[in-house]
Amino acid sequence: MSFLKGDLLTRTRKLVKGLAKSEPIWLKAMEHAPPATFPRADGKVKRISLPEDVYIKKFFHKHPDSKHEDAIKICSFDPPPARIFGLRVLDLKEQGVSEEEAMAVADMEYRAEKKAKKKAYSRLKQIARLQGKKPPPNPYPSAIKEIQAEERKYVRDRFFNPKILEIVQKLKEEKAAEAQDRFRGGGW
Repeated sequence: MSFLKGDLLTRTRKLVKGLAKSEPIWLKAMEHAPPATFPRADGKVKRISLPEDVYIKKFFHKHPDSKHEDAIKICSFDPPPARIFGLRVLDLKEQGVSEEEAMAVADMEYRAEKKAKKKAYSRLKQIARLQGKKPPPNPYPSAIKEIQAEERKYVRDRFFNPKILEIVQKLKEEKAAEAQDRFRGGGW
């Protein structure tokens, strides 16, 4: 199918020249002012890498649970903790601190921030209990707990929704009928 190589203009020229197609009205205008051609990337897309990516990988190696607990929120303006860690290490290295010390300081800051968030939430729960109110939802939930909270209503729904209960009842009846047929028929 070598006749299909090229852009629209060359393909159309070949089809018209081979008498496979009548000459379209727009062909002459397009020959006078051909469309712009863009350079191709030869099918290889360059990998985008940022300077802090090395430290982000080290962060996830050191804190593998962070991938699930500190999920990336696409619509948020706040960068994820891993990126903050990487940027902080780069910032400290620019100030003349060695890489190992910079990573240790950034790690200590990450752990302190995480601990402060947990402590703030426990204090909120304590205040709510003292006031006799229901504790507020966690302002810093893990991604897994957020997903579970979203799914909880659907999990409970399967026990109380009449439509779902009706479907379950039909399935049970079909299964019972199938078992009876097998028992009468003497096997499979």
